Amino acid sequence: MKKTKTFEDILAWQKAHKFVLLVYKATKSFPKEETFGLSSQFRRAATSIPANIAEGFKKTGIKDKLRFFNIAQGSLEECRYYIRLSKDLDYIKTDEDLKNIIQETSKLLNGYCRVIAKSITP
Repeated sequence: MKKTKTFEDILAWQKAHKFVLLVYKATKSFPKEETFGLSSQFRRAATSIPANIAEGFKKTGIKDKLRFFNIAQGSLEECRYYIRLSKDLDYIKTDEDLKNIIQETSKLLNGYCRVIAKSITP
């Protein structure tokens, strides 16, 4: 297994970054009245996922790392709701790409957290 040298080596971060790019693409076509509403909230929550993974990566304490990764998990769940809301409001036609990549990100991030948490369990 390759040693993780930067946050960009973390598969969960890579998937989360792709998710952000998809969110930005999807929200470009949202109605103008959503510029400071759903579009802004969705983008903020999406960017929070890889940003917190990156910040947590550099933390030296395991509990600190897990705290930032947990914040990323919370933002990920927030985005799951925004995908649903965007679909229900007909702002996006299909939500499959967004749902698939967020599911992959979630699995990878959960696994990464489990491995780190095991390192503090006696």
